[in-house]
Amino acid sequence: MPNGKKFEKVKFQLINNVIVIPLEVNGAELSFILDSGVSTPILFNLAEQDSIQINQVSEVTIRGLGGGDPIQALSSRNNMFRMGSAMNPSQELYVVLDESLNFSPSLGIPVHGIIGYDLFRDFVVEINYNAEHIKFHNPELYNNRRHKKSQTLSLTILKKKAYVDGSVVLNDSEEVPIRMLLDTGSSDAIWLFENEIIGIPAKNYDDFLGRGLAGDIYGKRTKVRSIKIGDFVIEDAKTAFPDQSSFSGIKNLGNRNGSLGGEVLKRFNFVFDYGNRTISLRKNGNFKSPFQYNLSGIDLQHSGVRYIAESIADPSGIVKQNESVTYSNVQILMENQTRLSLVPEIVVSGIRAGSPAESAGLQEGDVILAVNGKSVHTYKLQQILHMLNAKKGKRIRVLIERANSDKLITYVLKDVFPEKP
Repeated sequence: MPNGKKFEKVKFQLINNVIVIPLEVNGAELSFILDSGVSTPILFNLAEQDSIQINQVSEVTIRGLGGGDPIQALSSRNNMFRMGSAMNPSQELYVVLDESLNFSPSLGIPVHGIIGYDLFRDFVVEINYNAEHIKFHNPELYNNRRHKKSQTLSLTILKKKAYVDGSVVLNDSEEVPIRMLLDTGSSDAIWLFENEIIGIPAKNYDDFLGRGLAGDIYGKRTKVRSIKIGDFVIEDAKTAFPDQSSFSGIKNLGNRNGSLGGEVLKRFNFVFDYGNRTISLRKNGNFKSPFQYNLSGIDLQHSGVRYIAESIADPSGIVKQNESVTYSNVQILMENQTRLSLVPEIVVSGIRAGSPAESAGLQEGDVILAVNGKSVHTYKLQQILHMLNAKKGKRIRVLIERANSDKLITYVLKDVFPEKP
């Protein structure tokens, strides 16, 4: 930070519970996920960049979550990272050239990398999930004015990652103490690891949990009676138990019992102070928001682009400009009557066996054209997912394209935790 400057304030986008911040790398303007669960910054999805310089390169193998093998990457030193007036002229990073490691299609916006520990180490990091901004404070000038409704807890920093102690109540069992990784890079709520004390609740279903550096992660989706962090208690918390094979690349989990992800973290505003090994948190307006479940059972992602034709003239002859088309960068006007717009193509990237969508006939690879009569190209990816998973009992009509023909598929959303006979 420049001499005398107290903090750098950065606006972020909260996409699917994940924080995306702007970051400049050796002069290239990129977007990074702020991931407190990652130790060294990782660059990927560079295919669309005209050029980016990286310095002092060597080969390295990195490990991560997922059922696949460790991945090959490039290690690079002495890179210039800049975020507003804050800068690091000697940043180490990894570069992954595997095109399959790309979070942009599932988030709906370009994302070029992940960064975590280095920012949390060098600054006091204040995250306001409500206002969607972060203040990176100069630790030497930081004035710790604690909010009267906030609570300060101890952090454990181990191998460049932060852990907080809490407790969980499974079903009607007693309160069980747990140690959780603070993982701002996870869009999920809570992950727990099964052991002799922590068992999977009876009401659960198999689900795709996400993608790690080493591949896809699957497990059991369920909910716990409550999770407690300090004096804050979250009832009926959405929870996942990842398959143990997803952690085969991690040699030692130590006494870690799971992770706290973005769907829980966004319910608080935080001050991370790694230097003093503390975290301060207070509830915000998201605290009582209901947990979101994939009731339809389908995952979506961007997959290339497509042209759509729209009429732009009303009966009076006045040409209309459809301001709701937010993704279109290329438009062709035809005799002031029709506009061809280039928009992202939204496809079904995965589908849960036995889900309402799968039972109704939806398939992986189907192109989504409309949901309940609304063309999807006028909405962001996360808005489409909310439309598909509104509430149990709602009838969903999905217009798809398959094998160059359109098809309307209808189903009713059901409770993901039905009562067993």
